[in-house]
Amino acid sequence: MTLQELTDEVVTQEAVLREGGGKAGQERQHRLGRMHARERIENLIDPGTKFFEVNLWAAHKMYPEQGAIPAAGVVTGVGIVENRRCMLIVNDATVKAGAFFPQTCKKVLRAQRMAFEDGLPLIYLVDSAGAFLPFQDEIFPDEDDFGRIFRNNSVISAAGLPQFAAIMGNCIAGGAYLPVLSDKILMTEGSGLYLAGPALVKAAIGQEVDSEDLGGAKMHAEISGTVDFHEPDDAACLQRLRSLVAMLPKDPDFDVDAGIPEKVPTLLYDLVDADGKNEYDVHELLRCVVDADSFEEVKPQYGPTIVCGYGRIGGHAVGIVANQRQHSATEEGLQIGGVIYAKAADKAARFVMDCNQMQIPIIFIQDVMGFMVGRDAEHTGIIRSGAKLVNALSNAIVPKITVIVGGSFGAGNYAMCGKAYDPRFIFAWPNAKYAVMGADQASGVIFDINKKAAQRDGRDLDMEELEALRKQIYDGYAEKTDIRYGAARGWVDGIIEPHRTRETLIEALVCVKRPQPEGRYHTGVIQT
Repeated sequence: MTLQELTDEVVTQEAVLREGGGKAGQERQHRLGRMHARERIENLIDPGTKFFEVNLWAAHKMYPEQGAIPAAGVVTGVGIVENRRCMLIVNDATVKAGAFFPQTCKKVLRAQRMAFEDGLPLIYLVDSAGAFLPFQDEIFPDEDDFGRIFRNNSVISAAGLPQFAAIMGNCIAGGAYLPVLSDKILMTEGSGLYLAGPALVKAAIGQEVDSEDLGGAKMHAEISGTVDFHEPDDAACLQRLRSLVAMLPKDPDFDVDAGIPEKVPTLLYDLVDADGKNEYDVHELLRCVVDADSFEEVKPQYGPTIVCGYGRIGGHAVGIVANQRQHSATEEGLQIGGVIYAKAADKAARFVMDCNQMQIPIIFIQDVMGFMVGRDAEHTGIIRSGAKLVNALSNAIVPKITVIVGGSFGAGNYAMCGKAYDPRFIFAWPNAKYAVMGADQASGVIFDINKKAAQRDGRDLDMEELEALRKQIYDGYAEKTDIRYGAARGWVDGIIEPHRTRETLIEALVCVKRPQPEGRYHTGVIQT
């Protein structure tokens, strides 16, 4: 399969994910007089602008006993509302009534973190049945679970970032705290906001009460005083949101002279293969991404398996750290493309430090097999050099954005700013592979372990059984290295079409260059 064919397959699958719960779920929303999640987004953002979605693949194939949970039942991403970029977090009630699964929590937390780090106002469109109770033990108690969302609401408000919440359907139990911890609350007629629904209230205290009297929009607008704006329907609610967002300060104006790349981005499909076995010159990749005549390479002859340099993408100044997949002849001998050697790590570490000195974002282009091993590598101090790079990366204060264009294996993932090293955004091409090591090597190791275990148990496997075992192990490991597996678990923020790498990076750069909020102790906006 070619990279173009693999990309087409992923694009087709993403179209299905965007359907959420499908036509039946969408028609149910319409019968209730409500829009579905993506209609709400379309009516909220400015006409003609594009929604910059993140984590579309969340929860993909993760809960087979519960069926499909497209996008984890919540849509997140950056949208432009009244010429202001905002982080949108929108429950999709067509997917299990918008219930929260473990991965739903993690997806919302990631969106909140992005908004906090990039200084983006948040808009929550709430339509959720609350926690999915069969998984309550994986949703409720930990620091990356449901409760952390409400903690973040409070911290974000105290930092001065505006939060708007619109209750446009169900908002039940613990989930009710999310809108009430936001700065402004809107609620549509027919929606419900309560800690316990009528049935649970009757079971708990024997009181009989209908939904409207218990937690309807009219009650909260007139009696509890919880709701700031009582809206008749979705359309009025979204228009009110637009009017409120229009009162915020204007977005910063990045006065940049946007250039064009030296080569058309579609050439990337001819440069990089789908299985990652062929060499290529990463300079050719950069010519499809970076503004023409803007790339200034640092130490090109030193440590050549990592390419470092300054450049511009859409006019934005950046530092670039990229794995070179072409083999290189050096004084030390032939160096294998995609492998990090001591000198390459030293060069990259110093470059990361210098980008922090210059206060410019760093773009990491990952296609890495890991660090070089063996006696010669150890004699060069490979561990010391790798640690230096990891230290520089860990303490970087400038925004980091990572794009995985091939392999992302072992400690190479760490050194090239994998998810554990706080990239503001991390994207991957459809051919990306994410694992401790490649499927061939890993399955061979696991096969030998299982074969020896069978022999210890007195079982002699014939050749046919051995080959079946080998294939089973390889297929299982290969499935887990597929980037769709990683994207389902939030290891990347999105799978992008290679020819859209440049435009994706430009949008991400506009977000990460926004001023960050300054933390100080106070409580933000709370209900009185």
